[in-house]
Amino acid sequence: MRHLRACNTAVLPGTRMPFLVQGVPVGWLQRPVAAALAEFPAIRTDPNWVDLTDADALPGIAETLAQRGLCRWRREAFDVRAADGSVVAQIDRGAIPIFGIEATGVHINGLVHRPDGLHIWVARRSSTKALDPGKLDHIVAGGCPAGLSPMETAIKEAAEEAAIPEHIASTVRHVGEIRYAMERPEGLRRDRLHCYDLNLPEDFVPHAADGEVESFALWPIAAVFAAVRDTDDFKFNVNLVLIDLFHRLGMLATA
Repeated sequence: MRHLRACNTAVLPGTRMPFLVQGVPVGWLQRPVAAALAEFPAIRTDPNWVDLTDADALPGIAETLAQRGLCRWRREAFDVRAADGSVVAQIDRGAIPIFGIEATGVHINGLVHRPDGLHIWVARRSSTKALDPGKLDHIVAGGCPAGLSPMETAIKEAAEEAAIPEHIASTVRHVGEIRYAMERPEGLRRDRLHCYDLNLPEDFVPHAADGEVESFALWPIAAVFAAVRDTDDFKFNVNLVLIDLFHRLGMLATA
């Protein structure tokens, strides 16, 4: 419950106002960000909402705000989706939190069934990562770039982050979704995580292909459970996906 509370710290709307793209609600803005947007020709403002009238203008607006120091610029385009899942615009990943837009990501539990019990591959994030450097992580986790589905992203990230061949990665099994809204230093994080289980051969050893991970280690599931229960060593949202795994494995006591 400690981890669940930590990932659900945002109160919405709270002091934020709705952000719309051509009349479709997609995010939440703090008042200073709304004020900064008012100068752009494609923005229509009201005391209670901000509407972007030209979806194609959003990337340029976000880049201008990044140049002013209001957000990061990561050169990664993400889709902006309406509540029904349809894509209404694109935005740089670094600007998503200040617009309060929901981001889509994937997390894969890399499972190994051994004679001595279930094990899971644990990654340690690079010490140079801007977000949660050095924290423990899944074998594969990442955001969905513009134009890719969660499954396509899972297979792509598996190759890039852990050198998992496509014929193995394509056997991932979608096991659920997790959503949360939390306050972070970079702004509002509203994430929709697509969770997958991937059974890996005993002789498979991942290695970092893109430098985002410092190392991998194969842990008994009980050791992972203890780390989640007793520490904050895992990246904040990884805990939620692991708790879901523990629940599906029947490892959590129920009243």
